[in-house]
Amino acid sequence: MKKTPKKLSRDIALEIGSILGKYFLKIDHLHYGYWTDDLPLDIANLAQAQRNYTQFLISHIPAGVKTVLDVGCGTGANAQKLLNLGYKVDCLTPSHFHSEKVSELLGDKTRVFECMYEEFQTQDRYDLILFSESFQYVPLPDVVTISLDLLNDDGYLLISDVFRKPRMKESKAIRGGHDLNKFHETIAKCPFQLIEDIDITDATAPNIDLLNDITMNVVKPILQILSDYGDEKYSFASKTLKWLYRKRIERKYNKYFTGGRTGQDFKNSRTYRLLLYKKTAAR
Repeated sequence: MKKTPKKLSRDIALEIGSILGKYFLKIDHLHYGYWTDDLPLDIANLAQAQRNYTQFLISHIPAGVKTVLDVGCGTGANAQKLLNLGYKVDCLTPSHFHSEKVSELLGDKTRVFECMYEEFQTQDRYDLILFSESFQYVPLPDVVTISLDLLNDDGYLLISDVFRKPRMKESKAIRGGHDLNKFHETIAKCPFQLIEDIDITDATAPNIDLLNDITMNVVKPILQILSDYGDEKYSFASKTLKWLYRKRIERKYNKYFTGGRTGQDFKNSRTYRLLLYKKTAAR
């Protein structure tokens, strides 16, 4: 199936982010880190914070689970750790770049399904479905009903992701996440029993401060240098492009380069939760 330009652009961004992160920061993920009180907030500690996150996530997989569907598997780092622990893991991603990376990393140890979750079809059923920062990208109620169908009896749904706080004014700088109330209303209609609900907002919000620091003190100055060079070297073309795309540039600038993406802003409008549900008999 031919990719749309949007998907192609996303894959390019993922590839660049993966290469930079792996080379400069020694990280295998592009997800949030879990910052403990004894871990200073520093870019050099991001890899450890991400290891903390993965360990925290895996520690909440219930006993007896053998088969896992990793939805939005990224480059396969979580799946690799699960495989090393003896779980049988299938990976699902809509990204061709991620699909290739998982195949390179894990070979025939796992099956990789390159599709949207809503398009996923299989005769297999799983003991646990894992959403690590991927739950927000599948629309409600599809994500819940599809998960229900894919689980074995007494199977588990493990979600670790960002949710929007109910009745909070939308942040211009912080985006993403299902509305928490709507999620609760949706899953309450299905045969799921809540096992754990852990708020880890305080441990994940520092990632936003770290990202804001990098954006303001590294990315912004570099872009300004490139902009000034373009204005000087290719004055007419540079100014014409800036005028043609002025509204888009203004939106991106206001979102990323005004210093508004802070951990406190994140905590004001979002909640990051680990949620574990068990499939029960139909109600």
